[in-house]
Amino acid sequence: MSDTENQMKVLVIDDEPFVLKVHVRLLTNLGFTDVTPYESARDAMIALEAGGKSVGLILCDLQMPEMDGVEVVRYLVNSSYRGALVLVSGEDQRILQTAERLAKAHALNVLGALHKPASPQQLRQLLEGKLSGGAKSEAATPRAERKIYGADELRVAITDKELVNYYQPKVVLATGKVAGVETLVRWRHPKDGLVFPDQFIKTAEEHGLIDEVTQAVLAAALSQYRQWLSAGLDTHVAVNVSMHNLTTMDFPDFVAKLAAETGVPLSKLVLEVTESKLMSNPLASLDILTRLRLKGIGLSIDDFGTGHSSLAQLRDVPFSELKIDRGFVHGAWQDKALKAIFDASLSLARQLDIKTVAEGVEDRADWNFLRAAKCDLAQGYFIGRPMPGELVPEWISDWEDRDLAHSA
Repeated sequence: MSDTENQMKVLVIDDEPFVLKVHVRLLTNLGFTDVTPYESARDAMIALEAGGKSVGLILCDLQMPEMDGVEVVRYLVNSSYRGALVLVSGEDQRILQTAERLAKAHALNVLGALHKPASPQQLRQLLEGKLSGGAKSEAATPRAERKIYGADELRVAITDKELVNYYQPKVVLATGKVAGVETLVRWRHPKDGLVFPDQFIKTAEEHGLIDEVTQAVLAAALSQYRQWLSAGLDTHVAVNVSMHNLTTMDFPDFVAKLAAETGVPLSKLVLEVTESKLMSNPLASLDILTRLRLKGIGLSIDDFGTGHSSLAQLRDVPFSELKIDRGFVHGAWQDKALKAIFDASLSLARQLDIKTVAEGVEDRADWNFLRAAKCDLAQGYFIGRPMPGELVPEWISDWEDRDLAHSA
């Protein structure tokens, strides 16, 4: 822990005096010098409201009288708490996980959830590197504040070619060989820095701009692929398409024409279908998706198990790839529920003869789990973060030096 972290104010909340003392002692042994225990969550929230020295970390039990941990989460959200939160509980693991997901959905800085009493090793692992500067970021480009941009601003961005592509590698788990990249659009805003798609894609869909965005992304991705191919790098490139793109009947012809102009074989292109809404015109969408496959273009069902992706889509659409959502991948090796969902998705894909890609591979434990499960492909921060196209060849060289394929 750094000196700054050691000096931050910490609140520990638990109605069991013994557990409260244990957690205070653990934090003190980790070097924290300002730790205040509370048996009452209400008293802790009153102290938080009173202000004074900024609270940087709260360790909070879930099951408490008068005010439980979920109510504490609600209070922290309403009071715009900006510090870190660790949830602890003796309750069922799934209840603890649900509370953690709830807190994260409210955009609280949740470091994790632990069964109580927490062990020194568990607490240290949870806190180290996560209280200052531990958040992951793309490249060295500052990210814009999380605001939603309007249609007029986006139109200017498209016209001025401010949309840029980043590429995240996908690798074969069995061999470690790089199989391809996923194209991820970013907006290099002249004032706000790097803007991520969750801040403008919905605007594009709602204001009829999504076709222009997709066309710009696809054109840049194919052009980049051509440069890689000329440099001796032969791989696959995936591009995300919205269900909104699958309402224009000539979309397959547009994709084929663009690929021909850039000299990219259609067999090297994968379109990842992201369902932000249900098909508004199912027959038209099926027509377009089928024609794309007839042209030799790969189709991937993205974020399987979330949103509107479902068994019906697997039945009706000739997908060649299934991407298992990161929410069912990271930590599945130690989570019974996640593992069950992951195993079921993997088994389903195998029976349908569809290639599987596991998203959200965050650490070595995830990697080892996926290799043992014989999943086909993987992507995530443990493998490589999204990067500009010119950095991909160098990254591949570095990746090959890691030789993960033959190590446990």
